[in-house]
Amino acid sequence: MIELRKIRDEEKELILFLLEKLNSTTVGTVISELVDDYEGAKMGSIGLGKPEAVYAGDLIQVEYVDSDKVPVVITLTKDTDNQLLDLDFWKVDFSKLLVYPKPSQIIFKENYIPNSAI
Repeated sequence: MIELRKIRDEEKELILFLLEKLNSTTVGTVISELVDDYEGAKMGSIGLGKPEAVYAGDLIQVEYVDSDKVPVVITLTKDTDNQLLDLDFWKVDFSKLLVYPKPSQIIFKENYIPNSAI
């Protein structure tokens, strides 16, 4: 059973930051006030869409280095209705996220180019 909770300010701030960097006008930018923690909130991933929503692609992928120096890949995804689906965190050693990233700590890959055609 899915247990929803109120979105945290730092989560909303990060999503808004990523959407701004994405520079897209084609994806729905309504951020749900209720989210679903994935994996018991271990890595920080949250579901933003309806439980029945279907993955339709990544919007943007960035990196972050946690306080234990372990890299984290962060991906914002969309569903088939072009709405936000989830904010996915993948810590490369599968350990628990220690410090939630601030936008100023986000790393864009060298070849990062915002895709406004998404």
